[in-house]
Amino acid sequence: MWSEGELILRREVRNDGWAWVQFPVVVVRDDPELLATYVPEGTPFTFARGPEPHPWSNQDCWQGHGVLMLQRPGESYAVWVFWDGPDREFTGTWYLNLQEPFRRTPEGYDTQDLELDLLLREDGRVVRKDDELLDLRVHEGRFTQDQADEIRREARRIEAELAARGHWWDAYWALWEPDPAWNLERRAA
Repeated sequence: MWSEGELILRREVRNDGWAWVQFPVVVVRDDPELLATYVPEGTPFTFARGPEPHPWSNQDCWQGHGVLMLQRPGESYAVWVFWDGPDREFTGTWYLNLQEPFRRTPEGYDTQDLELDLLLREDGRVVRKDDELLDLRVHEGRFTQDQADEIRREARRIEAELAARGHWWDAYWALWEPDPAWNLERRAA
């Protein structure tokens, strides 16, 4: 387990083993039930050269207030918490990033983004995001059709779980504040 405040590396590794983006994250909590990590504003991205650019390749670092990522071991999604505006207000939407379950490495953890995401609105509605891009990724050869079908089945499972039981994470995470010392620009200075 990692300690609160520890800096580790998050890598997105594709089916073909290519780690096409990596960036440091700060450990907020790490226990058997939850890995919570934070990406501070200005966190630098490192992109590997390869056959295609990462969707974020037009940015050299994280923009905005940062993002908190909540993920349970073995789960195929992480809950991303975003804030907006000068007062850092919760956006009101829980962003469920479908991804492979995280795999610990000596430096941090690896995962693969699965393209399809779910947005859980304050009123309980779930909206799918980037479903059409999943078909494009199949056409490009990044995913097989069987993988795309499995990703959509997993999205339906998560939607049904949210409808039946609500969300598993504490809504207090929307009010969470990072330690100012975690600003990576300050750490580098």
